Amino acid sequence: MEFLRNSLLELITQTSTNLPPDVRAAMSLAASGETPGTQSSQALDIILSNIDMAHEGEGPICQDTGMPTFLIHTPVGVNQIRIKQAVREAIAEATRLGKLRPNSVDSITGKNSGNNLGEETPVIHFEQWEEDEIEVRLILKGGGCENKNIQYSLPCELDHLGRADRNFEGVRKCVLHAVWQAQGQGCAPGAVGVCVGSDRAHGYDLAKRQLFRPLDDVNAQPALAQLESEIMEEANRLGVGAMGFGGKSSLIGCKIGVANRLPASYFVSVAYECWAFRRLGVRLDAASGAITKWLYRDPSRNVEKMARGEGFPLTGREIVLTPPLTEAQVRALKVGDVVLVHGEMFTGRDNVHAYLMKHAPPVEMRGSVLYHCGPVMLQEKNRWRVKAAGPTTSSREEPYQADVIGRYGVRAVIGKGGMGAKTLRALSDFGAVYLNAIGGAAQYYARTVEEVLGVHLMEFGIPEAMWHIRVRNFAAIVTMDAHGNSLHTKVEATTGEALAGLQDPAALQKV
Repeated sequence: MEFLRNSLLELITQTSTNLPPDVRAAMSLAASGETPGTQSSQALDIILSNIDMAHEGEGPICQDTGMPTFLIHTPVGVNQIRIKQAVREAIAEATRLGKLRPNSVDSITGKNSGNNLGEETPVIHFEQWEEDEIEVRLILKGGGCENKNIQYSLPCELDHLGRADRNFEGVRKCVLHAVWQAQGQGCAPGAVGVCVGSDRAHGYDLAKRQLFRPLDDVNAQPALAQLESEIMEEANRLGVGAMGFGGKSSLIGCKIGVANRLPASYFVSVAYECWAFRRLGVRLDAASGAITKWLYRDPSRNVEKMARGEGFPLTGREIVLTPPLTEAQVRALKVGDVVLVHGEMFTGRDNVHAYLMKHAPPVEMRGSVLYHCGPVMLQEKNRWRVKAAGPTTSSREEPYQADVIGRYGVRAVIGKGGMGAKTLRALSDFGAVYLNAIGGAAQYYARTVEEVLGVHLMEFGIPEAMWHIRVRNFAAIVTMDAHGNSLHTKVEATTGEALAGLQDPAALQKV
């Protein structure tokens, strides 16, 4: 199989950088249906531009390239050991080239392997079939949306929806609840893969496999096809909107499968996928490993541009923030303001926040902007270059953020999905603000970075290190201000009311 490794490397590269046509079509439809000038519409403009930038520059669409998961079908007699080795080699090379972020962390030591290889990484599922070619499908599902996966054991009680019983009506309620609970943390508008039945472990696996279905296909089982259609319509009545800002598009796909179950168990497993829905596949010649056909895309067709304009058109009403920031500057901001950051900021994710609870920071943070980001970085000629740099989900830092703001004088926190009540109080008490960047827009934000000024705490690995960067025209929206206001709390409440209106299908006529 002389071409196998290179074929797999091309699959990984295209999956990471080139969104498939069915997802592009769904995102274009979502953007065209959104109310112009709204925060959700602004977010979608950035998302569409980011999709174009990723394809043109062959850079990761989102910096979180997730846990690479392969579904591989092989003819009888093909050496699966050789294929597995080629997959590992291709993954390591794609990581070296900056097409994947190093995401494999030892769960005992906390050490990042640096090449996306490790115990059970990447994930590879082999199945035999009676065809002559090898088929390889790959999905890159980031940690933000992976954390919004959810599993229900029916019967159960659901927020705003009441009891979900062991029937399709109960399944409908569970899936709608799954979309609602993801809010902006899952980078809406998202898609869901669902498995009804099986056991706990296999149910999640089967739910994720539903995400390999094209968004525009129709379920072969009429009852499931109808349920998918109903959920799509109802979910988009919730008003979650792009990035949880409120809006018309909350879901771009719903795919449901079923599996037999134990009499005592009735699980509904939901795999939540973000708008950066990265999955592709190839057919390979079993003898040479060369690509004979692409799945989900036709490489002979030109890739059409997605952006409707310049991406994020400036209106002149944006507020420019140049760190270090003062308390007066941030207290003048209010929810809904659009800001442009010019100047220096620091990245900090889970390990940095935990470190700061016990140690003084390696930099001066008073007046600083702290960016929840795990970038893709490449070192070239002793200089670091940003390959992808979108925001990560901020809620993971909720146990630490208030203390970090209070102790070190941080004035602005940038992330996605919002934060909780403890952080909101700290913003008010100490004079700070939360800025929501657009999740998944890794190329858009990478291009705002003028220079990497330094790096600290590199022992945590590239994604978790504390990067010192200088940016220009870094756009974000104030969603939590220093006066106790939170857009996230407001949208969660209004969408919860909309969810309650969907308790019974007959209630749709009243919503």
